[in-house]
Amino acid sequence: MSDTESSQQLMQEIDRQISHIWMVRTFLKHSDEASEDEELAEVHRELYDFMLALGPSLDAGDSENYLKLANKKFSKLKGALRLFVEIQPEISGHMNYKMAVKSLDLAVRRVASLLGRQEELPPTN
Repeated sequence: MSDTESSQQLMQEIDRQISHIWMVRTFLKHSDEASEDEELAEVHRELYDFMLALGPSLDAGDSENYLKLANKKFSKLKGALRLFVEIQPEISGHMNYKMAVKSLDLAVRRVASLLGRQEELPPTN
């Protein structure tokens, strides 16, 4: 397998994880709580910013730029997860929010692994 093929596969696998991040972002964005809580709104905006940055490279099939941007913007993704883990208990104890934290955590950890990032991510329950 060539480096280009490997990069393309890596880009596609990260994009599969982004589909999960998108669903969490959509859930948060359309929740009543997001319209009332600025920190929760920040979480869904940061998730969107990460995904928006990668879209043009994905559409163009430019895996080199996609991976470069994913690494550059990963701190936004990690920050959104940290904030969501921190504020979720205050926002709502409903199972929907607990599962959203777990889903986001799994996707962010997988993206980190795919990017070869060994950064400390917040623990989740």
